[in-house]
Amino acid sequence: MKKILVPVDFSEHSEYALEVASQIAREKHMVICVLHMIGLSESVLSKNEAEEYKEAQYYMKLAKKRFKPFLDKEYLKGLKLLQLVQNYKIFSEINAIVKELNIDLVVMGSHGVSRARDTFVGSNTEKVVRTCEVPVLVIKQPRHEFQLKTLVFAWDFKDEIVQTFSKVKEFAQFFDAQVYPVFVNTPTVNFLSSTSLEEKLNHYRVQENIQEEVRIFNDISVEKGILNYAKEIGADAVAIPTHGRKGIAHFLKGSIGESIANQAKIPVVTFKIDT
Repeated sequence: MKKILVPVDFSEHSEYALEVASQIAREKHMVICVLHMIGLSESVLSKNEAEEYKEAQYYMKLAKKRFKPFLDKEYLKGLKLLQLVQNYKIFSEINAIVKELNIDLVVMGSHGVSRARDTFVGSNTEKVVRTCEVPVLVIKQPRHEFQLKTLVFAWDFKDEIVQTFSKVKEFAQFFDAQVYPVFVNTPTVNFLSSTSLEEKLNHYRVQENIQEEVRIFNDISVEKGILNYAKEIGADAVAIPTHGRKGIAHFLKGSIGESIANQAKIPVVTFKIDT
């Protein structure tokens, strides 16, 4: 892994992400690419070419000017930084930057709750993780001493789980972290008997050569189970698979994935399932 992309809107939450990215970059000798999307309105883009260019240049210069105080941080001293300003309005377009610059990891800030006046929060975060082909690390609180040594992986019994688990283990290996897969057994929709659980787990041990122990955690909901298990073992982050075609809100059942991302106080890292 060589490059980190940090989308910013100059808010305190994007600064949280920037500080975490700086700690990773310093430890792993990576380059940070800081991206701001100006997202010009349709009224601007509907003007004639000369007016459009002039106004676009104005907003581009304004954004670049804001970079100077925003990036004037002690924790960025000595790091390699690349500043990017793009007229993107659709958050899925971030993946184009990821491909173009060979980005290995996206670190972004989020409130966890959508607010219309904010950028890169709520549903916009979901749009990024839904389409991004590299891991996305979502930061919602200040992490002045970020570490990633213990990672809880939200396990289910679907065919894509082995593929995703392989990505998570590779990611964890880069950070010298330990992965703890956990399946939450609930009393209602997600309930599996002890016999069924053992049969399924044995299938993965034998057929898929999964040697890691999958912890069975009982709770009233999948969200609570994953977060309570993460708290129990003192995890540094929760890893969640996400479908590009459906998004994080449709991982597992209903809006469980989104709920985990919204409720978790610790960082969440998402991995796109190839479809």
